[in-house]
Amino acid sequence: MPIIEHRVQGPLSLRKNNDQVMTVLSNEHPPDGLMRCISTAAQAEQELDRIATRTTGATQREAEQRVQVILEQVKREGDQALISLTEKFDGFRPEPLRIDPGLLEQAWNDTPANLRDALDLAHRRIQDFHQRQRPSDLSVSGVHGEQIGRRWRPVHAAGLYIPGGRAAYPSTVLMNAVPAKAAGVKRIAMVTPAGSSGLINTTVLAAAHIAGIREVYRVGGAQAIAALAYGTETVQKVDVISGPGNLFVTLAKKSVYGQVGIDSLAGPSEVLVIADQTAKSEQVAADLLAQAEHDPLAAAILLTTEKELSRSVPAEIERQLASHPRESICRQSLSQWGVIVTCDSLEQCASLSDRFAPEHLELLVERPRMMADRINHAGAIFIGPWSPEAVGDYLAGPNHTLPTCGAARFSGALSVETFMSHTSLIEFNKEALDATGVAVETLAISEGLHSHANSVRIRLQ
Repeated sequence: MPIIEHRVQGPLSLRKNNDQVMTVLSNEHPPDGLMRCISTAAQAEQELDRIATRTTGATQREAEQRVQVILEQVKREGDQALISLTEKFDGFRPEPLRIDPGLLEQAWNDTPANLRDALDLAHRRIQDFHQRQRPSDLSVSGVHGEQIGRRWRPVHAAGLYIPGGRAAYPSTVLMNAVPAKAAGVKRIAMVTPAGSSGLINTTVLAAAHIAGIREVYRVGGAQAIAALAYGTETVQKVDVISGPGNLFVTLAKKSVYGQVGIDSLAGPSEVLVIADQTAKSEQVAADLLAQAEHDPLAAAILLTTEKELSRSVPAEIERQLASHPRESICRQSLSQWGVIVTCDSLEQCASLSDRFAPEHLELLVERPRMMADRINHAGAIFIGPWSPEAVGDYLAGPNHTLPTCGAARFSGALSVETFMSHTSLIEFNKEALDATGVAVETLAISEGLHSHANSVRIRLQ
């Protein structure tokens, strides 16, 4: 569930259309309807490509410049930069930066029993799934008695970025902390923005407690990423940074990659629903709105073979938006990044879905498992009508931190391996080197590397 926390740092604000020209692709969308409705493959491809690139443009270029200034300031000034930047952007001075570990347990005790039970259930299910992900070491005996292999080890320290400020995401705490714990990471540091009062959401702290986190800092934005990457007087640097955030957080992670590892460059969240005649319009509408309510940049896409569904879903969305607490956000999202495509076949739906490579893919079709087998590129696939995306967001077990904006073509969910590194092991004996050394020499000479060849030759003499 990567999310864009709709907060900005400094005078720059996210433009509604992200500096891209909005092209109305069809006259088919209903009067006063939120979502464009299109029915040709060419228009569908054009629209999906537009949505996939919604985070590019002048906004990103301007933000990159501001991020570099922030990173350099933290690198230069340490704690003082974190304090002054937090005061500037969030309206309070984080003194002290670190939360008293006792407040985490207190937050857990102060959490209502039903919410504690829900957090505990989510934690257990996520933990069970991720513990099964731990990779095994590999050891191979070669034909000449040589031993080769691969060994996995956890990183020493991980930094978790948890969005906050205007909203709270305890689920993101669990989805980042659990795989780090399952990997065996010894030190886990969590950073999260506080509200203008300087207080961190109680449920976020409760989630940190049940996940076994003790090191929490009330700082967010690009400055928090800088602190984790470079270290300050109070915040020790880490080896890997994970967790979603706003545009500034994402660009900061991109900039520090190489000095530290990162999980991914999470963009605004997205769902793509493939539906046939068996789908219910109220379920489809609810699932599209569940994505739209995240952020004005969230994308909600419906691919369907049923013309009747393409007509009924917009009306159902309007019905469910009545008195919706996040109606404004939903309308911004759906009007700009929502689309309904009427397809000729489920095969065409699958092809368009793979082109988009959605973060979340819901299959509301008669034979969802068969359809899932046809899909090649998706962050997570939700199979059948009883698997709404929300169960994956909170407690199904697989990680909700998923590739966005087409990155599912080449990457997958946050995992235990994100917090581990692997080392190759090579142990040749004399027999193995005798058998292969001439070939090594020949290859080295072909590349003009004399000493490479000689390092083998002198052992064979």
